[in-house]
Amino acid sequence: MAEIKKILVVCGEPSGDLLAGKLVAAMQKSNPQIKFYAVGGLHLAKTRAEIFYNISGLSVMGFFDVLKKLPRFLKLKKIILEKIASVKPDCLILVDFSGFNLRLAAGVNKSLPVIYYVSPQIWASREGRINSIRKYISKLVVLFKFEEEFYARHHIQASFAGHPLVDAAASSGEKQNLAQELGIDPAKKIIALLPGSRKQEVKLILPLMLKAAGKIEQKTGPAQFILARSPNLDRQIYLTACKNFPLDIKIIEGRAADCLKVAQAGMVCSGTATLEAAITGKPFVIVYKMGWLNYLLYRPQVKIPYIGMVNIVAGEKIVPEFIQSGARPEKIASSIIELLENPEIAGRMSRKLKTVKDSLGEPGASERAAKIILDFLKEQPESCYFFACS
Repeated sequence: MAEIKKILVVCGEPSGDLLAGKLVAAMQKSNPQIKFYAVGGLHLAKTRAEIFYNISGLSVMGFFDVLKKLPRFLKLKKIILEKIASVKPDCLILVDFSGFNLRLAAGVNKSLPVIYYVSPQIWASREGRINSIRKYISKLVVLFKFEEEFYARHHIQASFAGHPLVDAAASSGEKQNLAQELGIDPAKKIIALLPGSRKQEVKLILPLMLKAAGKIEQKTGPAQFILARSPNLDRQIYLTACKNFPLDIKIIEGRAADCLKVAQAGMVCSGTATLEAAITGKPFVIVYKMGWLNYLLYRPQVKIPYIGMVNIVAGEKIVPEFIQSGARPEKIASSIIELLENPEIAGRMSRKLKTVKDSLGEPGASERAAKIILDFLKEQPESCYFFACS
């Protein structure tokens, strides 16, 4: 391929935007001449990428949320294909958001190289999607070593870059300094609450966490609760949920890893945040709930025994999972109290969390991913692709 001049990036959720932002920053550092166009949010906006569509409100939770937003997704696909036809990028980088991005890849239909960063979780459910990956994706760059091995078994080459969250944890400060910076008393009991980054998640999960927090105080005495707020969501959502709970709650914006690092234990929504918790080494429990109809549709598709990424990576349940009807405040509180009062159990969990952290690779994942992608593109013959998207 001739010199790479233009790249288009598509993500759809805050977690993907965070990883895409780190990737683009690393690629810009390696090659400042590349012009980036993006469907993205706050993190991609901090790079020099041209955001031609903002992802605010785009993330979905469950089948019915997808149906509700289907017209918006169809319109977005059309906008992206028109942008590709207009700017003629040298490649398309898809980041997570598999329900939309795999369909977009089919629409592009090999008219240019399509790179997938953050693999669709086909190893967990709907493995048939591997056919779309084989047909429409030019290059896979994955965050987990087991994903590289999974694709190898299916005769698809994927490159393991490691997880960028390792860098975030490495750059975080010491507990004493963080407590002072966050306005927390390090001498008191501190419990972190991470209820997710989607509006619907927070509305369903935060009340459960707050009820559990109240039960913890009833049994162990006063505590400080630090609530990690997603910067993509209105602060009022959190204030509304907290107003009926007479607890010492401090809302911290956009610093989930720091909230975990300063705490003795945490309640964490299933997802990327469980890996942030693993990297800090702090003991925690996983809490998750979705609408019942969505759950009944989704659960039969899942072929693995756990839903928490930290347990999936570990290959065993090292962190308790309180899911759907099992997400009862009294059970969650009891598990947190056990972690606070039993150093042996907390220590055993922390040691196992370290093995998860070690499996995520060394710092520098975004830079490695950038190099993998740029090296791959340099190897592509220019004549292999044409710009005509259906």
